[in-house]
Amino acid sequence: MSENSRRSGRGEPLVLLHGVGLDHTLWDDLAPLLEPHFEVLRYDLLGHGNGPGIDETVSVQDYIGQLDAELDRAGWRSANVLGYSMGGLIAGAYAAARPQRVTRLALLSTVFQRSPEEARAVLARLDAAATQDPQAAAEVSLQRWFTPGFQARRPERVTSIGRRLLRNHRPHFLAAYRVFALGDTVLSQAAPRIACPTLAMTGEEDVGSTPRMTRELAAAVPHGQARVVAGQRHMLPVEEPAIVASALQGFFLPEAGGPSLS
Repeated sequence: MSENSRRSGRGEPLVLLHGVGLDHTLWDDLAPLLEPHFEVLRYDLLGHGNGPGIDETVSVQDYIGQLDAELDRAGWRSANVLGYSMGGLIAGAYAAARPQRVTRLALLSTVFQRSPEEARAVLARLDAAATQDPQAAAEVSLQRWFTPGFQARRPERVTSIGRRLLRNHRPHFLAAYRVFALGDTVLSQAAPRIACPTLAMTGEEDVGSTPRMTRELAAAVPHGQARVVAGQRHMLPVEEPAIVASALQGFFLPEAGGPSLS
């Protein structure tokens, strides 16, 4: 594979879409737990990592086109899709636009219908990102994303995520962050048109992708279900990969007798 994507494992096709400011290495903790059951494809979204550059004209439609191209390159007519944070926005929009290509959908730590206060907060972070010192901005994000316990237990992993944030090309990052910050209407419009079974999942203490959002997202999708993980913040695939892997196996492979998530 190229340096901006990786394909591994054996089993049902599964695509992983990372969050804003990150890259396909976000999945380094989770992917090994999925590989016994899935053929896992992960790649850098436009404007991230080693992915193609973008400017302020980028839209969710561009990310839909990128996922089309990745599925075609893999030779997959359809796949299970997992989107995390901004990746969840893309995954949900994709499932609505390309119902024949998404078998089952998981939306992890995904924002849905921000309140006016929440919308103001994310727009303030967008404005700050354009002028704030990158190191200070990264520190703020890490504090929001990780529980104090994990920060104390695994400082090297938290540091590696921070380094990824600092390596971002600022104009590309800001263009992508604008899609994320202004993307509420995209998923709100897409949700009723998502035909496949859908799992929405977040951490109990996630202040950005809250339990309320996750439950409302699951209710807005015709075949949706919600799960909230106790004691967790935003970085579920890094902090609790075993919990996420178990939930995904049970959801994506129900015939395997996985745990019920109802």
